[in-house]
Amino acid sequence: MTPTQTAAFQAGSGTTPTSLLLAIASVVLVLAFVWVIWVTVGSFRAWQEGQMSLFDLLWASLRASIILLVLGFYLR
Repeated sequence: MTPTQTAAFQAGSGTTPTSLLLAIASVVLVLAFVWVIWVTVGSFRAWQEGQMSLFDLLWASLRASIILLVLGFYLR
């Protein structure tokens, strides 16, 4: 953004664009962490009840963690 656009944005919203982007990225990453925990706990419960093999539990947790890593890379 040009300095004029940044000043207009700050005057209109009361915050800088970088702080707003940081807040949005933080919210997205917190939601992603909660999703990974939800997937892992759900898979663990299914494994405990015998509905899922240990390999499936590890694979589901690994896929969710990889998605979290990729999302974290793009949001930094």
